[in-house]
Amino acid sequence: MSKQSTNIHSLTDFFYALDELKLVNRKSYVTGAERYENSAEHSWHLAMACWAMAEYLPYDYDQEKLIKMALVHDLGEIHAGDTFLYSDKRSQADSEERKGLELLQNHDGNPIQQLLTLWDEQEYGDSEETKLLKVMDRVLPFMLNVQSEGKAWQENGVYVDQVEKAHAFIADINPDVHAWFKEKIALAVRNGWLKQRK
Repeated sequence: MSKQSTNIHSLTDFFYALDELKLVNRKSYVTGAERYENSAEHSWHLAMACWAMAEYLPYDYDQEKLIKMALVHDLGEIHAGDTFLYSDKRSQADSEERKGLELLQNHDGNPIQQLLTLWDEQEYGDSEETKLLKVMDRVLPFMLNVQSEGKAWQENGVYVDQVEKAHAFIADINPDVHAWFKEKIALAVRNGWLKQRK
């Protein structure tokens, strides 16, 4: 088999490995559907949302890096699975996900040299691109919970104080977006989609 043929076969094997992200379900309902979104759908949605926000906001973001980080940010879930935002195991999720990124980085068919570097930056970095990504990574599932009238919150026993705590960091990064969160949380509480602890 020629070198070119071997490379193409390895590359398509890498594509199959990436395709497995579609098998990882999250705990957010797809708009207009009775099913959870998968992590590949979420990654596409996040990349588009980050791109749109980078165009909307006045800061001069490195949009190429931002979109690439959004695309890689959940690849570790192929190995580790998705960890629900409100899970008590959330703090350990990054180490298992990083192992998954190492597997993909070292895949024979992977030509993307900075895969792990980009993942590390979005997970541990403090660049403006990382900050925006982290904000949008919280905006999207929150939006889906509001759209579904709190269906996943109710199914998973999530309370208002947990939602407030998980999104509190946004106040320091983008006060306008945080104000929007507070407004939507209040709406969810008024409508009974999100409960107070008794």
